[in-house]
Amino acid sequence: MLTAPHAHQGLTVDQLMYRVNVSLLPVVILAFLQFGAQSVLLIFCCLLTALACEAVCLRLNPAAQGHTFDGAAFLTALILALSLPPHAPLWLGVFGSAVAIIFGKHIYGGLGQNLFNPAMLARVVLLISFPVEMTRWVKPAIFYHGEFYRLGVDGITGATLLGEFKENGHQHLELLTNLLGNRSGSLGETASLLLLLGGGWLIQQRVFSWHIPVATILGCLVPGTLHWLISPGSIVPPLAQLTSGGLLLGAFYILTDPVTGPGSVRGRLIFGALAGFLTYCIRAFGNYPEGMAFAVLLVNAVTPLIDNYTQPKAYGFVSGKEKSS
Repeated sequence: MLTAPHAHQGLTVDQLMYRVNVSLLPVVILAFLQFGAQSVLLIFCCLLTALACEAVCLRLNPAAQGHTFDGAAFLTALILALSLPPHAPLWLGVFGSAVAIIFGKHIYGGLGQNLFNPAMLARVVLLISFPVEMTRWVKPAIFYHGEFYRLGVDGITGATLLGEFKENGHQHLELLTNLLGNRSGSLGETASLLLLLGGGWLIQQRVFSWHIPVATILGCLVPGTLHWLISPGSIVPPLAQLTSGGLLLGAFYILTDPVTGPGSVRGRLIFGALAGFLTYCIRAFGNYPEGMAFAVLLVNAVTPLIDNYTQPKAYGFVSGKEKSS
């Protein structure tokens, strides 16, 4: 927490949360066009469960900050849903949302008290507990003239770009295809261009600063690019690292959570760079093709340490002693 005096931007918690939610609406619309009504139903189940759990938890703990419709629970559920496979079972979204709100948020005391990002905590729980359901991907239908719907099938399965490389060593990449989302992936993974535009709009609206997103992207791409230049066959190309997986979703919408991130500018740069580097390490050397969720939880855990060493000194003090007049 920065020392007083504090500068107020005029944004309430409700306004901030709903601006972030609004910026994700194009991603939700694209998900519907790509993966059909099943994806929207999954998002709806996540949202409904999160709001219900939020209402119950607030009733059980009246001292908790916030209210059911302040947008925080809505955003948590939306981010969780966008990190899930498009045709994941509905019960998976329901269980994940309950974990996010109850064990990721209210077990710490409610709004503004959680140590870990609730959506990513829930995603890691789901990935470890239900690995089959969490890695069942389908190809988008919109770019195939709706043939999935005409055939009367739910979807055609296909690995994500990072997953295919991890399994088979393929690294075919078409940048335009990746940006437009013409590939398998989570609901939020296939909307790279929309995430970039939405994140840029949020920076322009001063919902958050550029420090964490830029530091995260560079923290992943700089070592990833050096790795690719030294050994091209052992890692996907840099542009694929940028536009695949959860890097953009994490950089703009998850790591920028003001509750679980550092308060100082220098702390945000360290925080973002560390998250990006951990994402690269997990992608390059770990068993999982995507590492953003794990990286988020790890850097959340060290946020107090980062804050401790990067907190600005109070005016009038030098080395802990009052400055002589």
